[in-house]
Amino acid sequence: MAFTGNILITVVISTDPRLHTPMYFFLINLSVLDICCTTAAIPNMLKILVIDKKAISYSGCISQLYLFTAALSTELILLTVMAYDRYVAICFPLRYKTIMSRTACMCLAGAAWILGSVNSMTHTCLILKLSFMETNIIDHFFCEIPPVLKLAKSDTYVNDIVIVASDVLLGMICFILTVISYTYIISTIMKIKSAEKKKKAFSTCASHLTVVTIFYGGVIYTYVRPAFNNHLEADKVVSALYAIASPVLNPIIYSLRNKEVINAINKTFARKASWRK
Repeated sequence: MAFTGNILITVVISTDPRLHTPMYFFLINLSVLDICCTTAAIPNMLKILVIDKKAISYSGCISQLYLFTAALSTELILLTVMAYDRYVAICFPLRYKTIMSRTACMCLAGAAWILGSVNSMTHTCLILKLSFMETNIIDHFFCEIPPVLKLAKSDTYVNDIVIVASDVLLGMICFILTVISYTYIISTIMKIKSAEKKKKAFSTCASHLTVVTIFYGGVIYTYVRPAFNNHLEADKVVSALYAIASPVLNPIIYSLRNKEVINAINKTFARKASWRK
């Protein structure tokens, strides 16, 4: 469902010229990241559920950890960029095309991918330096930083410091910037006198705000808390929220709440039906 939904969103936006705008450009990036999240975590989880062999190789675990952390970090930054895009669209509509030019969008998206990859690479390299216990049973359904660090035999002080630093830089700062953007957005919308225009302005932000709430809630719970307060059983449930539920729900939220996307999907299927005839 996650893979199909995000592929559909990507194809529809790419093939419909009417959707070639900054908002939908960032939405394609979000869909690609959701595909990365699901393909990094879910296939091995399904194998564990179906086959009795509940194991993953060391290299496979490290690869999974890197890919998932990179996608997660990049998505945090990208959601902040998408909030900034909505801020410019609502607060500076006449300057929107100038500020959010093609070059600016490419630079913002590229910066999100690079920073997310660098963050993940840093965590992965530090974990590679650790030695682990012989009874290396991961109390989780995929390789994620908190449960993997629980298995470390060597000192994880540096790892914990880097996690706190990335929590502050990527988690809290991105969250604060997103909140600031929406504070200005809501303030501007409330000043609009026309009820119809006010409703239209809210509708352009509602999908993104829903996605941000679901995603940030899970990530902050898992990563921002101090390491000694981790409750692995609860972490499994919350991790499923942003590793499985969020990638499945994102295409549904954006398509069901967006008339432009629904019209584009209908147009795509209508075109395919006419080709078959």
